[in-house]
Amino acid sequence: MTVQLIDRKARASEILLDIEAVHCNLEQPYIFTSGWASPVYVDCRKLISTARERREVIQLAAEEIDRSIGRQGIDLVAGGETAGIPFAAWIADYFFLPMIYVRKKPKEFGRLAQIEGALEPGQRVVLVEDLTTDAKSKVNFCQALKRAGALVEHTVVVFYYGIYPEAERNLREAGVQLHALTDWQTTLEVAEARGYFSPTEAKAVRDFLRAPEVWSKAHGGV
Repeated sequence: MTVQLIDRKARASEILLDIEAVHCNLEQPYIFTSGWASPVYVDCRKLISTARERREVIQLAAEEIDRSIGRQGIDLVAGGETAGIPFAAWIADYFFLPMIYVRKKPKEFGRLAQIEGALEPGQRVVLVEDLTTDAKSKVNFCQALKRAGALVEHTVVVFYYGIYPEAERNLREAGVQLHALTDWQTTLEVAEARGYFSPTEAKAVRDFLRAPEVWSKAHGGV
């Protein structure tokens, strides 16, 4: 990992800390959709209300796409319902590309559509989302896109939790590569350097990241 990459990841973490998108609650741990309990929660949706920081994050994401995928290898940008939609819109606008969005499941009325917008079979699509935990929703979105004829090999997220051992396996089996602007390890290092967490909070976060399943079970999670 180059110093430049470390700096980019650290900058993405700094932005999330600047807008207070990183939350810690030891008295009432957060419960994820998986049922795991966590002392911390990252709310990337806060970026939609912070124009300056949002613009910098989109710039970082665009640079990651240029570097790791190449804009010439993308025909279409897709966002997942609902948090991924604004991020996909901003990326599509940056590259002057068309955009679509994917529902978690098909509508139960009208055209029964799961994908909104125009998608032609064979188009190369990058899925853009706010964050990923176990990557199951990313796989669900990518599978829907593939059923519609899209070629999907990459997904870009702002934040990657990196605590679920099956996340990378799920993506690998789906044939999708994850590109994350930052992750928990980087964010914790930046947060500690800033004094963002109290010593007690920082220890809890380290304990959680070291053994998330153990921490979860000890704090009311599955």
